Amino acid sequence: MSEGFYDMKLRYGVIAGLVLMLFSMYPQLKLWYAQGADWKGHYAYNDIDEVAYAAYLKALIDGRSRLNDPYTGRDKTLQEKNEESLFSIQFLAPYSIAIPARLMGISAGSAMWLSGAALAFLIGLVLFVFFHLITRDSIFAMMGALLTVCTGALAAGEGAIGELLGFGFPYPYFPAFRRYVPIVALFAFFATLAMVWMMLTSESIKKRALFCILASIGFSVCIFSYFYIWTTTLAWFISLAVIFPLFRPLTWKRDFWAVVALLFACSLPIIPYAIMLSRRSQTLDQVQLLVFTRELDLLRIPELICFFMLGVIILLAIARCINIRDRLVLFTLSLLLVPPITFNQQLITGRVLQPIHYQVFIGNYVTSLCMALLLWILVSTFRKGQNFKSVWIVLCIFSVSWGLIECHYTVRPLDEANVWRDEAVPVGKRLAELAKAEGNDKIVFAPDLIQGDDMPTLTSQPVLWARHQHIFPGVSWEESKQRYYQHLYFSGIDRDGLIYLMENGDFVSIIALFGWGKHTDRLNPKYEPLTYGEIYQEADRFDEYIKSFRPSSSPGTILSYIVVPADWDMDFSNIDRWYHRSEPEIHGKYLLYKLNLKEEICTCRD
Repeated sequence: MSEGFYDMKLRYGVIAGLVLMLFSMYPQLKLWYAQGADWKGHYAYNDIDEVAYAAYLKALIDGRSRLNDPYTGRDKTLQEKNEESLFSIQFLAPYSIAIPARLMGISAGSAMWLSGAALAFLIGLVLFVFFHLITRDSIFAMMGALLTVCTGALAAGEGAIGELLGFGFPYPYFPAFRRYVPIVALFAFFATLAMVWMMLTSESIKKRALFCILASIGFSVCIFSYFYIWTTTLAWFISLAVIFPLFRPLTWKRDFWAVVALLFACSLPIIPYAIMLSRRSQTLDQVQLLVFTRELDLLRIPELICFFMLGVIILLAIARCINIRDRLVLFTLSLLLVPPITFNQQLITGRVLQPIHYQVFIGNYVTSLCMALLLWILVSTFRKGQNFKSVWIVLCIFSVSWGLIECHYTVRPLDEANVWRDEAVPVGKRLAELAKAEGNDKIVFAPDLIQGDDMPTLTSQPVLWARHQHIFPGVSWEESKQRYYQHLYFSGIDRDGLIYLMENGDFVSIIALFGWGKHTDRLNPKYEPLTYGEIYQEADRFDEYIKSFRPSSSPGTILSYIVVPADWDMDFSNIDRWYHRSEPEIHGKYLLYKLNLKEEICTCRD
């Protein structure tokens, strides 16, 4: 074991972990403060996509199979077809939370915030260990851990900086802390960094073999947890394999063959991953926005920062201020090359898959980590032997201060939604009770989009339509559109209303009817804005659909319940045309109606 491991002052790592844990809990703390004694027990999300991850997590906690669809409940169909989804392929992250949650009797909502807090602490701790192994300076290691995570959004050009400088929206909040993706994979990535460093610096063959195995295990966790992080990790391994023979340090052959052995070990989990990917559902391809291109992509914020740091290292090497063959310098160089590689791999593959995820969820953290490594290289070169404890403490204060700024600005956009979601817990619990008595096949209509999207985290009943329903394979793209038509129809929206929504940039309607590719250029480098012709054409399709619509023509979406906010002036005319509606049950700030298809419609079904 490295001497740097034994002489570390672990309390500084604990401090870093606790700070990050508090930051990860900031949305939850705000929800607790806002609700006070009225808190219903829900988790506060820090990213709107967390509802889909939480829904899948609840299904696993409930004992449903890996191939499940919490929004439609069509698990059996998926198992018969043996079709994989984005969630079932990236199964390791949710299972790592679902298994202990089920054993301890913890709900999906509680598991979300508890796992987020625990993993944030572990990320701080593992980063502290990583930096200490390199520097043997506990104060610097604490600073490096805090700097890496707290400035991650800043290194992506995202988060609070957008509002502060007036060029964007304060979103997302601490991308690293999105649960359970990418937070599980990001922890595994940082642990893999430490294992690879130990592999390269250990003198004993047995220890090198051990750390090689541990690094490959970390890679395996990444590969079955998050696509963008495992591909980034692979890009880094390849970068290492090229760097060592190129610059030939004294131990380059030993280091090169260690990396080759690591690449071989990491190729093993890619085989089952490829098999699972070959069984992916058609809907996965439709929603992931795979683009065929070979265009360069060199102007993203993480790349520009890395180019600057690469320039600094090159200039210092030319001036002979640093030894370019030093292991730490080469290690840092290999990491600095990762963002340009991942953003431009399409030059070889010809394919791009939502590169913004590299920018926000991993490339930015590689960049901020390299900032800390380069800072240590500079200090070691020009001020060797001097005490920089006060500088590291100042940088710790800066990192924590920026973290607080990120918390303040980026959590606000979701404050109201989190309170509204928490208020829906009582009606969700009532639906869960009804599911136990009546079965899990009763479809719920939730005109409130926030509550409907969150419903599968609270109950096992399927929903008519929800914003994240289409990313699961239970429905085809065409059926998803038809379900949205029905959602609009039962919400009292007609053709003109849909046109109004789309012309005014309603992202829900645009995504539901045209996909993410027409909503924003953030996800699709070949983005083409929605035209008025497309809007009117889609509105005409909707109008034709509702003119001929009868519940009997869509037996898979016959409704059993409707959940409505109590303060809504809901237009029930289209519901009442086809269904008998019971007297409402009052559950907090929501009303629950039981629906029964009218008798004449039931006759038509036969």
